[in-house]
Amino acid sequence: MYHFTMPADKWDENHPDKQTILTLICKHRGFAEKLRKNKEYYEGIHKILAEDRRNQLVCNHAKDIADTASAYFIGNPISYKADGDIKGLTDLLDIAGADEVDGDNGLDLSIYGLAYEYIYTKQGETTLSVRNLCAENTFMVYDDTIEENELFAVYYYARRDDTGQTAEVFVATVLTKNWKYILNILNTGGPQELMETPQPHYFNDVPVIEYRNNKLAIGDYELQIPLIDAYNALMSDRITDKEQFIDAILAIYGALLGDEDATDVDGKTAAQRLKEDKLLELPKDSKAEYITRTFDESGVEILKKAIEQDIHKFSHVPCMTDESFGGNVSGVAMEFKLLGLENITKIKTRYYKKGLRKRLRIFAGWLHTSRQIVIDTRGITPTFTRALPKNLLEISQIVANLWGKVSKKTLLSQIPFVDDVDEELAAVEKETEETVKQQQAMFGLGSNTPPPEEDPEDVDE
Repeated sequence: MYHFTMPADKWDENHPDKQTILTLICKHRGFAEKLRKNKEYYEGIHKILAEDRRNQLVCNHAKDIADTASAYFIGNPISYKADGDIKGLTDLLDIAGADEVDGDNGLDLSIYGLAYEYIYTKQGETTLSVRNLCAENTFMVYDDTIEENELFAVYYYARRDDTGQTAEVFVATVLTKNWKYILNILNTGGPQELMETPQPHYFNDVPVIEYRNNKLAIGDYELQIPLIDAYNALMSDRITDKEQFIDAILAIYGALLGDEDATDVDGKTAAQRLKEDKLLELPKDSKAEYITRTFDESGVEILKKAIEQDIHKFSHVPCMTDESFGGNVSGVAMEFKLLGLENITKIKTRYYKKGLRKRLRIFAGWLHTSRQIVIDTRGITPTFTRALPKNLLEISQIVANLWGKVSKKTLLSQIPFVDDVDEELAAVEKETEETVKQQQAMFGLGSNTPPPEEDPEDVDE
């Protein structure tokens, strides 16, 4: 990953330098070539399609790895827990479409190793919105201190002009801590005057969030691209060998099949008649056989499995269609099989939480400014739920064995279909009270009044 930095004393958010931004855009376009290659492999545009081969098969392991890793990481919506009331914040996140953006961010992390989102207010509206930005056209610029403080973010695209009569123009949206600029920057040398008027966004922070897949911002299948190319080449050559085996040459020894131009009464040549009748009559001491290429099918199959295993091994994303992922696998066995995927997902989660803290801070600041609602984001904990099949029978047995030894709230939180533990706990207690009342009514308990106590003197008389 290329880290864009510049000294803080050379940046003035009130007067951004177009030439400086143009230099950063040109550097990012070079870095974006790698990102674009990763996207092409996800879309099935692989190296083999540009090669001169009889067959060009694309076995898209890249898409399989990215879809599996992103769905396991963030396939289920993120939930937020806090001691205080944060309903106003969670409702605002739902209205802004945060869940959909989280899904897009998760896929971008698997493909590019980077993901960006933009928080803004739509024109003519008063609520916040969140939008995923393409990593091929977005970058963040930091200062050169050890804290790496954010200076500004840039989202750009090249304005298309096929006439070639004007210089290339970049339309760059530059977002600082207080301002939003939409700049038209010519791809030429020399200073350019700042003519555009900025718009305040009132977030008091750069409203673009950068997420990383890991420390080096490497995609989930980026390092396995050579293995994917090797698998495609092997499968393409395998099909070519099969076709050549079918299109074998017939060799005839000691005889001639017939003159090339000679035809029978039906106007067909000897080769055409042989192809239809599939019968060849030869004189004595002559023979015919097919000349074919010999190849070791078992060896090719072993090599294919070895390459495929290496792709999943080094990406740490297992093949979910493998026989080892059967329906009778216990929870512990499943955890061991998914250990590598779980480890890289924990790294994703750690870096994603860093970005979520900034998102919550911006949303809470907007609530405080616009609605005077104060929410302390430091006490909010984002919770990620893995998209993994659960063995409900095994979970129920664990809950039953620990019932009375562990708190009910903790046990109920282990059940995957229980979304709100507090609400479920209250429902269980209410049902228990109703059951007790029904039993008392059934056996007449509590409905009869006891007889009045008698005076001992009256009894003696």
